[in-house]
Amino acid sequence: MTVGFKRSACVLCIAILGSAWLAMTAGADTPMRASTQTSNDPAVSNSIGMTFVRIPAGTFTMGSPPGEPYRDHRETPHRVTISKSFYLQTTEVTLGQWRALMGRGWWLFDQRPGPDTLPVSRVCWHDVEAFIKRLNDLGEGRYRLPTEAEWEYAARAGSQSAYFWGDRVDCRKAMFANNSMDMDDCQKTIDAMGLPLDGPAPVRSYPPNAWGVYDMHGNVWEWVADWFGPYAAGDQVDPAGPATGTMRIKRGGSWFKHGYSMRSANRAQIHPATRLKTTGFRLVRMIELEHR
Repeated sequence: MTVGFKRSACVLCIAILGSAWLAMTAGADTPMRASTQTSNDPAVSNSIGMTFVRIPAGTFTMGSPPGEPYRDHRETPHRVTISKSFYLQTTEVTLGQWRALMGRGWWLFDQRPGPDTLPVSRVCWHDVEAFIKRLNDLGEGRYRLPTEAEWEYAARAGSQSAYFWGDRVDCRKAMFANNSMDMDDCQKTIDAMGLPLDGPAPVRSYPPNAWGVYDMHGNVWEWVADWFGPYAAGDQVDPAGPATGTMRIKRGGSWFKHGYSMRSANRAQIHPATRLKTTGFRLVRMIELEHR
């Protein structure tokens, strides 16, 4: 009886130790992943109605895999770590938010007509910087454009597919192909949803991603902070792009053309002085040191 008990105890001990060793080593060769959810921090807003959600720090694969349809050679996959959480605007900057700071234009002429809920467009990179300066002057926090890496990290929201919902375009998930003169593939769906044809949709017209961010795919292209250039080799921590350049980057595709332009990894370059009806932006609200 005593010998049998000792043998059973020994077998049990070995089993427990073996299970513990397997648990510790099971993920040793598994690449780091982006967090799949935000923190429990509530969204924050400012006096002109911009709302921001906290994006958690984490690591993800930036760029596209070799087999992704329509990928470009400049989308080289590489591991990127976003070392600090940040607040990202839940929508693109709207016409109403733009007008609250920048006005409508000269006298009675509205440079950018439309309802307040539409995303602002026809803004060049320098216009965005002027908006950010005025916003920072309000004393309600510090704001900036997201880096290209922060933008893609937030757009993916823990996914590695071409779009946050999967690998196929879907007219009910984002605003694209809404151009009756050229690319009208989604116009029947858009019309059935009661959204305007031949233009962007009011923000929040489509479902958000897993982190509560709207319209990262489609609606309007979004300026980011970086100069355009090839990705740096190897793993990166908080990359900010080249120090200088001639072209800036915009991300996310728009209402005007193909769905594949909306891919999370897609990169487009454009001169910073360009103003297009398809291009707008969203901002980062920086987190103060004591709140990290």
